[in-house]
Amino acid sequence: MQYYLLKDKNFSKTLINRLRMLIGLTQFVIPLILLLTFNMSNSYAQKEENDNTFSDNRNKPEREEWLRDLGMGLFLHWSFDSQLGIVISHSMVGASPDYLNRFINELPKSFDPYKYDGYRMAMQAKLAGAKYICITAKHHSGFCMWDTKTTSLNIMNTAYQKDLLKEYVDGARKAGLAVGIYYSPEDFKFLYDNGITINRGIHNLGKEKEAAYNDLVRKQTNELFTNYGKIDMLFIDGNHKEACKDEAWKLQPDVVITRGAVNSPEQTIPGITTDKLWESNLTMGTQWQYKPTNDDLKSGTRLIEILIETRAKGGNLLLNVGPKPDGTIADPEERRLTEISAWHFINQEAIHNVRPWIVSNEENIWFTASKDRKTVYAMVTGLPDWGKGQRKEFILSSIKATPNTKISVLGHAGKVIEYASGKDAKSYFTQKENGLQVSVVSAQRIYNNNKWPNPLTIKLENVEPALIPPTLATMKAETSNKVILKGNLLNKGDAKTLQGCFEYRPYAGFVENLYFKEWKRTNTVNLDKIGEFIQTVDNLEKGKSYEFRFVIIGPNIAFYGERQQFSIK
Repeated sequence: MQYYLLKDKNFSKTLINRLRMLIGLTQFVIPLILLLTFNMSNSYAQKEENDNTFSDNRNKPEREEWLRDLGMGLFLHWSFDSQLGIVISHSMVGASPDYLNRFINELPKSFDPYKYDGYRMAMQAKLAGAKYICITAKHHSGFCMWDTKTTSLNIMNTAYQKDLLKEYVDGARKAGLAVGIYYSPEDFKFLYDNGITINRGIHNLGKEKEAAYNDLVRKQTNELFTNYGKIDMLFIDGNHKEACKDEAWKLQPDVVITRGAVNSPEQTIPGITTDKLWESNLTMGTQWQYKPTNDDLKSGTRLIEILIETRAKGGNLLLNVGPKPDGTIADPEERRLTEISAWHFINQEAIHNVRPWIVSNEENIWFTASKDRKTVYAMVTGLPDWGKGQRKEFILSSIKATPNTKISVLGHAGKVIEYASGKDAKSYFTQKENGLQVSVVSAQRIYNNNKWPNPLTIKLENVEPALIPPTLATMKAETSNKVILKGNLLNKGDAKTLQGCFEYRPYAGFVENLYFKEWKRTNTVNLDKIGEFIQTVDNLEKGKSYEFRFVIIGPNIAFYGERQQFSIK
């Protein structure tokens, strides 16, 4: 810096003028810097399983922002083995020769999704709030849902004998949805044909076979990106993805690659907010593909809560359903989509074209905000018995009113409650010392029995942040002799007093963890300075895995760090 000040007088003069301007704007700039620091410090990089390559990101920034605005997509995991109601592709790993022979040479012949209607399915997705849709054009088995020249294992050699991918793309475009494709560079059929034991993540195939493998990936990607018009997003799952990424970006530079280029956590939601594109992909139940029996589906309410939490933390939700082998969505999943549709129809303003607020949540109230952060949406979860006509009050500690603040409940005008003549339906707010007190009524009749179990959204216009949040990080635990939990307080924000503790719980499992919400909290301790914070926990069960997070408790609100895991041996 000294070199430029000495050598370039114009630069020096410009810098001095800008510093004077910044000093004059200090009261505005410093809070903004601290808020941006909060967002950057709390970035969460949970890499997807078997993937460490999303550092190579050539997505156009404006296209990533476009996808962030969409907020929600519908994922379709579907292939010819849906006829058996089993896991998609993975039954091939370790399978016997006779199983593989029948799987590859016989099972495709009976696949006939004769009821498939790409437009109808896209409209189901759109009504539920999806702005884009993504289908498994090819999963790990190597089966292609399009008319490909690269392999005989494709949709044209089934009882269906039509290019299903074309019907999918045409239907999505007709419905007004952005078009997404899932593609697996990993190809079990290629391994089978080359006498290689089928397994995930195979490397070092030898120079000749490696070249042939990459050539297959490039040719298939070329077909996908030249024969079906504009592809808006691409989800790449598996090894040998570089050839796919290169070809896709070369042919269509505007495509947004999610898995393979940005953080795409699977079957989970990150623990903290990240104000840049990330996309969580998860199932309604425990399986990606159609599972007619032995499944445990999340309720419609839980799926709505997951959507809310994902958007509050800055991410997109790619919610999966597995179509039946006949080409329709099974009734249990369709019913959940319909419940989500009802909620989305009322509350869509809080989900699309929004960004994170300065905190993701205050207990069971989750926030999104307009891009200028002047409008905040407070989504109240966890109150399934809030009956029609009942008034409730809440304190929102992170929001401060201005002279122009307005308040309303999404979906309702606040004037009339059906069959309750004269009862007050208006929304009110009062600025208190400990936060903004809001008083609202659940006034809209959604179900005939007046019991609508899903979240209500409070819209607050012309508001501003009431605080500067602290920044914190959860560190890895030590488990040698005893369990030592570690956290780091990076910045105290504007709080005068803070307390610290940890929350922990048994790790429920890769798929099951989203079903559980209860945490156990350690003793709280006053925090006088920034830096490392540690506590020990005892009496944990041996042989079990746990997850934990660092928690900072302010005067009126708690702040949570990302989740970490440890195991007790």
